[in-house]
This record gives sequence, structure tokens and C-alpha cells, in this order.
Amino acid sequence: MRTAGLTMNDVWAHRVLREPGVETHRLEGVTAQLGVMVESLDLKHRGKEMNYRPYLRLTGELRSVTPARALPFGISQVTYSPGRGEKVDAFYEFDDQQLVVLAGKGYFASGFAVPEQVTGIEWELPATADMLVLAPSGAQTDGDIPVVFTQIHGIGGLEIDLESSGYDLAGYFADHSKDGVPRAEAEVDTRGLKARSDVVNSLFSEDELGLDTEVRQVVGTPASEAAPAADGMSTRLGQIEAEIAAERDQYRTERASTEGTTEYLYRERVAAALQTAEEQNVDLTEPETQERGSRRRAAKPAPGLDERKRQVAQNAAGLDFGEDGERSLGS
Repeated sequence: MRTAGLTMNDVWAHRVLREPGVETHRLEGVTAQLGVMVESLDLKHRGKEMNYRPYLRLTGELRSVTPARALPFGISQVTYSPGRGEKVDAFYEFDDQQLVVLAGKGYFASGFAVPEQVTGIEWELPATADMLVLAPSGAQTDGDIPVVFTQIHGIGGLEIDLESSGYDLAGYFADHSKDGVPRAEAEVDTRGLKARSDVVNSLFSEDELGLDTEVRQVVGTPASEAAPAADGMSTRLGQIEAEIAAERDQYRTERASTEGTTEYLYRERVAAALQTAEEQNVDLTEPETQERGSRRRAAKPAPGLDERKRQVAQNAAGLDFGEDGERSLGS
């Protein structure tokens, strides 16, 4: 049986837990598959300490939760209508073999980009969840069905890869290795994208991937052709560093404009106060500086040796000596 679901942070979930006499079933750590409507897929890179290793960031909306085992009352799936599901963030890590495939497809070329045909469709992603099942009322009235509240573990940062998800996303990238002209991208089979089995199957055949040919081309590349490839790699790494720096600046700007964050408090309380104090200090010190300058201009310089001699001579001329050789002050 399928039923519509609610999130665990819904106000009704807390009321159900506090209500006495209500029959509930609580399950924790349930293994499940998430149905996620993928809205965007971006190629990102790790930091310098991880040699700028590429990964994919997936964002979308939760549409369904399918537990590995049926829930109480025979519930096999919990669904969410468009616009009512939680936002999902997932990070897809490439393994070493997939990175070889991406490099062979011109990963370091300027035109290398994420394929668009893998967005706008529903993916199935592995996850664990806590669930609270509210039993139907004992009256068994028409339309009375169980209610399910769900909480997905790490829904804002799901870590997935080829082994856990079953999706070989490296195969969906177009080939930009030949003269910068992309090879026609393979069509995505929605049914194949949703298919699941215990054995991980590639979404592309070996002929389509052409791994052996690409590896031979890379290994057999002459030294004269290796130099332009190295230059292209350096250029690409420079672009990646610039992108990471831009992402870091954007993150800091967003943090500074978000209420409650440390950056926001520093900007509003500390930086603003320091700027105001600095402006006031400049206004107060300007008159004081002008006054000190006026006092310096008003003060006369100390007289030199010649000037002192001239003053002594003038003072001596004012003295009157009598006949008895006694000195007296002149009138």
C-alpha cells in the first residue's frame, strides 16, 4: 500500500507523540530508496589537499521513500506531492576508473560540461530513515488510513557513488577530446536509470565507452603532443582554483548577510562600530591638529649666537658708569 507522508518536524508528529492512548509504531535506521526529482547537477572540485578531485553535486526534491521491508499495516511506499517534499543535496564521488574515463573524454578541455539530459527526471538514491507510523482509528471509518512521518538521515549531504547508487555517471559525459567537437551524447533511458539490481551494471556498453581505445591513446601519446596536454592541464587547474576562490567568497558573503551567523554578528556589531569610531576619531583629531599647527607657527625660534651677542651689546649700552668707577643704572 502506498500512502502520503509527512516530515518528522511537522507539528502533528509532536502532537501524536504527546497524545495518550494513540497507537504508534516508531522505526529507526530503516534502509530505504529515495525517489528524488533531480533539479540540477553541478561539477565541483575538492580542495588543494585532495588535488582538486572532481565530484558532482546533485540537488532535487524528495518524491518518495520506499523501505526495504514493508512498514506496519502493509505500507510499501511513502509519497510526496510536488512542492511538498524536502530538498535533497547529494554528492557523487567518482572512482579512479571513472576519472580515467573523464580524462579520456577531454575533462581538461574548455568545453567540458555536465550533461543536461540527466536532470528533470527522478533518481533513486540509497538512504536510511526514521519513521513514525500512526495507526488508523479503531472505528475503521471509510478513508481512514495510517499516517507516516519520516526523517531522512543526512538529507542535506548524502554521499553516493557508483557502488552505492548503481549509476555510472561518467558515461553520460560527451567526448570533447577530438578537436573540441563533442560527440553526440547518449540518450538517457529513464527506465534504465530507475532500474535496480544487486549487481552494479554500467549504463553504457564497453563499445560506447571505448575504454581500451582511449587508454591506448593516452599511453601512446608522443612527447610532442604531451606538452599541449600539460599546458591545458595547467590552465584547467588555474580555472579550478579561481572557481573555488569565487565559491569561497560567495559563501562568506552569504554568511555575512544571514542573520544569526558569526559573520553577520561581526559585520553588524564589531565592524560597524569600528568604522563609526574611526570616522569620529578623524573628525575629532582634525581641529586638534590645526591647533597644534597654529601654536607651532606662533612660537618664535630660539635665538642664535650672533643674535644673543647683539642683545648683550644693546643691554651694555644702556649702562652708565660714574667718575668713581662705580657702575649704576642709566636713567
